[in-house]
Order: sequence, then structure tokens, then C-alpha cells
Amino acid sequence: MSTIKVLHVIARMNVGGTARYVGDLVEKIPNSALATGFVQGSEIEDGVVGRLNVHRIPHLGRRIAPIQDFRSWLELRRLVKRLEPEIVHTHTFKAGMIGRLVRGKHKRVHTFHGHLFDDHSFSSLEKGIITLVERFLARRTNVLISVGIRVGEELRSARVGQNGIWLSIPPGVSALPKIKKSDAREILNLDQDTFLVGWMARMTRVKNPFLLLEVARRMPSVRFAMAGGGDLLSEIRSTAPENVSVIGWTDAPIFWSAVDCAISTSDNEGMPISLIEAQLAGLPVIATNVGSTSEIVADGVTGIITEPDLGLLVIGLDKLVSNEIVFREMKKYAELNALREFSPERMISEHKLIYSKL
Repeated sequence: MSTIKVLHVIARMNVGGTARYVGDLVEKIPNSALATGFVQGSEIEDGVVGRLNVHRIPHLGRRIAPIQDFRSWLELRRLVKRLEPEIVHTHTFKAGMIGRLVRGKHKRVHTFHGHLFDDHSFSSLEKGIITLVERFLARRTNVLISVGIRVGEELRSARVGQNGIWLSIPPGVSALPKIKKSDAREILNLDQDTFLVGWMARMTRVKNPFLLLEVARRMPSVRFAMAGGGDLLSEIRSTAPENVSVIGWTDAPIFWSAVDCAISTSDNEGMPISLIEAQLAGLPVIATNVGSTSEIVADGVTGIITEPDLGLLVIGLDKLVSNEIVFREMKKYAELNALREFSPERMISEHKLIYSKL
């Protein structure tokens, strides 16, 4: 197995679950390397990058930019020729497009960490073009992986890789270091003696942070904390009600140690690793039923799943906040379920098996 050279390709390694997923594969499977661009705007690069064998693709970025994209294709093609990997494993749309268009004798693996069908930052025309591109690229791919069963089903229903080889591999997530709650709250300058609901994600439209603000306005007696950066951070800070503390970027171990439960208001997700980390920290989760979120949160057992509706989110969160028995039961099972279902060893071994078969 150690003789198989694998090159992972992703547009950028911004702080978040996808970066940690890719980072684990590169770090824990021998002879693996990473080709990536740089984070953009207000994004911050995940600290895992410092531990990896990294090759920079200077013009590779998330946004569609034909000239830049062509330059990044040339840069990646030169790198593939130099490294001669047996497998090129691409992640997310942009890197998947550029990486799978590089010719060579290598095998191609692509992982969908979600899809863009419900991403409101893209127009209907752009989504249609992306879907056509994904259908074409799927025919050039030896193995297609979805991080979550539902994500794969939705892609196949859009006729992406209908006749291809598909696997669903849940992320392997290690429990984050636990910090004493009072210490974590002191670091983040949060109230010590209050029930605190935590939201952690990129502050961009697909994560719908404005829905969280509406929930907070409906529940003025509950305190909320929002962590993350992104293009909407300044607007969220300026419009947040008094019961919301907008922290910005912070370390996940500190944040999840500081709050009492987690909430997600996303319009679109793959399989959000941050919610697995929250459950590993013993936090019940209330989340919108998008992507493969329902494969992470066991509705009524480790948290509450609702449609992306303000009223339903308020009802669900009130159930957690006001019923101590329900809260304690969900808190207990959240950690047990996450430990059982999202083993890092399982994720690594399943990828090794795929590479070996190819």
C-alpha cells in the first residue's frame, strides 16, 4: 500500500471540516501529497496545512475565472508530470473540474463534500452549467465518493455518474481537546452563568446566518454565540440583536467547550463535520434538514432536525432549552453516537482499500 502515490487536489484549505477531512487523508496515508491554492478574502487557512506535504497551485481558487483557471490547469499539469502519482484524488467542484481534465495514466477519484444545487450564491444558469460539467467529468472518473449517502443520491438523481462506481464514506472525526467551560468562556469573553447556543460556520449566504439572527430575535431570553469568518461577517456584526455575541474566527475546541448546544441554519450542506465535532463534545444539535445532516444528527435522540423554517427552529430550540430531561438525554447520546459512527480509522481504511483496488 505504501508504494501507491496519491495526489489530493482542492482549491483552498480554509478553516473547516473539508480541510480537516482532506488533511487526515494526506497526513495518515503514506506517500500522499496535497496540491492546493491559497485562501481568499477574509478566509483563514486551516492549521492542518502546516503538517502536510503541500504543493501550491498559485492560480487555483474557488471562484470561476477562466483565465486563472486555465493557468491553474497548466500549473497542475506540470505538477502531475513531475510527481507521477498513480492516483489523483480531487475534492469539491473547482478542483474536481481542473484536476480531472489533466491527462495522464493515473486513476481518478473525486469526492463530493456536498453539491451546489441549493447554493443561492449561484444563479439557475450557473447551476445548470455546473450540473452538465459534473455529468461530463463523472464519465472521466474511476471512483466517485460522496461524504454522506443523501448527497450521493441527490447527485445521481441529477444524472451525475448514474453508471459510475459510487461509494459513500462518512468522515472520520477525532474528538477535539476539551477545555473547562468557564475557561473557554473567559477566553471568548462570554457570559459565565447562562445557557449558550453556539453557531459555527463560514458567514456566507449558503450557511444562512441571517436565519440564526431571526431565531435569536424570537427568543430574546436565550443567549447565542456565532463563530466564523466570511463575506457576511461585518453585516452580521452590525445587525445582530443584543442576545447574540459575534466572535469571528476562533478555534473549534474553545468554542464547542464554551457553549451548551449547537445550531445549524444552513440552506445547503454536505456532511458538516463541525456538527460531528459538536456532538463529540457532548452537545445536542438542532439543525436544518439539508444535505446529509440527518445522517449526523439522530432526530429526537442526539438532537433535533427541522426544515429550514424559522418557526420550526424556534420550536425545536425551545424544546432543548426548556426541557432539562430532554437536553440531558440528548447530550448523553450525542457523544456516544458520534464516537460510534465517525471513526477516523474507518475512513482511512476505506480510502486505502479504494486506492489498492485501483
